[in-house]
Amino acid sequence: MFQTIEWTSAGTVRLIDQRKLPVEEVYVECRDLADVAHAIRTMQIRGAPAIGVAGAMGLALGAKTIRTDGFAAFFEELSRRGEELLRTRPTAVNLAWGIERMKRCAEKNRDLHVPGIVQALIQEAQAIREEDIRGNRQMGEYGKAFIPDGAAVLTHCNAGALATAGYGTALGVIRAAHAAGKRVSVWVDETRPFLQGARLTAWELQKDGIAVTLITDNMAGHLMQRGRIDLVIVGADRIARNGDVANKIGTYMLAVLAKEHGIPFCVAAPMSTLDLSLKAGDEIPIEERSPEEVTTWAGIRIAPVGISVVNPVFDVTPARYITAIITDRGVARPPYGASLEALATRA
Repeated sequence: MFQTIEWTSAGTVRLIDQRKLPVEEVYVECRDLADVAHAIRTMQIRGAPAIGVAGAMGLALGAKTIRTDGFAAFFEELSRRGEELLRTRPTAVNLAWGIERMKRCAEKNRDLHVPGIVQALIQEAQAIREEDIRGNRQMGEYGKAFIPDGAAVLTHCNAGALATAGYGTALGVIRAAHAAGKRVSVWVDETRPFLQGARLTAWELQKDGIAVTLITDNMAGHLMQRGRIDLVIVGADRIARNGDVANKIGTYMLAVLAKEHGIPFCVAAPMSTLDLSLKAGDEIPIEERSPEEVTTWAGIRIAPVGISVVNPVFDVTPARYITAIITDRGVARPPYGASLEALATRA
C-alpha cells in the first residue's frame, strides 16, 4: 500500500506526488516548511484531511528551525509560520484545524525548553496522522451500512487514501463495504479540470481490486435516469453548522440530480472538517485557481488564447440535498444543526 504522507526517520516529510499519478508513483521529500507549503499550494498533496496532516507536519518542520530560547518569542514565530501555511489553500478547514492543534500543543508544553517543545510538536504531528487513519477506518464501519449488496455507487473527485493520511473518507466507506463481502461497483466521475477522479480515484480502486468504471462529469444524469446508480457518496472540504457542505466543484450538480431521481446522497468526512463557526455554506470561502488548469492539460492548450475563464475549485451543496453525513464519531442526519453539534460535543 502506498503512503500518502509520513514523517521519516531522517526528520523529513515524505509524500506521494499526486500530480504524477497514475502514470508514475513518485515521492517528494520535504525538508522544511517552505517545501510543505509548496506541496500544498501546487497540489502535490491535496484533499482536506491530507492537507490538515501536511500542515501539522509542515509546522513541525518549521519549529525545528526557530532560533530562540523563550516560549513567547518561539510561539510568536510558530504562529507566523502557521499563517504562512494557512495562505496556501483557503477552503478546506482541516488545514486550519491541524495548525491550531499544533499551536495548542506548543502552549501545553510551554514549560519545557524549546527543544522539548519541538519534540512534542513532532510527536503531535505524527499522532494527527495516525488518528486520521483510525478515524477513516471508523468512518468506513459507520458508513458501510449505507451500501447495499450489489450496489452501484457514484463518487466524485478523490476522497480516498490519497486525500487523507490513509484509507479514505468516501472511498473508506466503499472499502469497508467491499471488505465486508458486499459486491460493490463504483462509477467514478473524471472531475474536471484537475481530473482527480480519472487520475487518482480510478487508480486507487484498481489497486484494491474493486470494480470501477470511469465516466465524464456530464454522464451522471443519464446513468441516474437509466437506474444504473444506487447511491452517491462524496467527501467534503468544509461543513457548516447547518450541514451545508463545500466539496469539489460539480458536487452540487450531482446532489440535485440525485434528489430528482430519489437516490441517496451521502457525505463522508472527519469531524475536523466541521466548522461550527459558520452558520451556513454561503459563509465558506471558495478558492479560485489558475485559468491554465482549464485552458491547458499536460502543457497542451485546449482552449483559445485569451479566452475568459473562471475556475472555482469548490461548490456548496445545501443540507436539504444530503441524506446523511458520515463522520468518525457517528452518523449525522437531518436536522444537521442538532445532530452535528451533538457529535461535536460527544466525548
